[in-house]
Amino acid sequence: MMLRGQTVLHSRRCLLVFTLGAVLLFPITPALAVPMENDPNGFEGIPWGAAFTESDQFVKVEEAGRIQTYELTSTPRKLGPATVESMKFSTVEGKFARVMVRYTGKDTHDRLLTFLQQQFGPIDHTPGQMAGGAVKFFNWQGPDSAIILRYDLRTSQGVIFFESEAFRVKLNEGNLPPVP
Repeated sequence: MMLRGQTVLHSRRCLLVFTLGAVLLFPITPALAVPMENDPNGFEGIPWGAAFTESDQFVKVEEAGRIQTYELTSTPRKLGPATVESMKFSTVEGKFARVMVRYTGKDTHDRLLTFLQQQFGPIDHTPGQMAGGAVKFFNWQGPDSAIILRYDLRTSQGVIFFESEAFRVKLNEGNLPPVP
């Protein structure tokens, strides 16, 4: 038998668990998405879905079932005005689907954020639209492409995903076998 004080404590605990679960399970990025201007429908001239293999420009660095990952053979790697640590190009069943760009440093972050806003539209600075805390997320959403930037203020590490909307589900399915 529960006493009244225990019932209130139990109700508060349940509410806390529910709220925490909802916050952790609710995706952050769609709430922060900015409609994309000038959807590139690819990355630096390579259209989403293009056949993609090793070449003098790209070397395969990982193969995980249906998903293959390539890196540029040339250095330095640049995105707009900034030199970045790495650029990994992912394919699903041989078709171009995603680019992951990693970088370090506040100055690089600022240059990349400015570049992305010039290319794809300004970030919405309306109160409630920006994620607070040590990790910042920025998202541009277009009909064919999504760009997601994540920057950790504590470590000065950033990552940018350029993704095909059509291949996003397939990328997130990982290596599940195709449905017959």
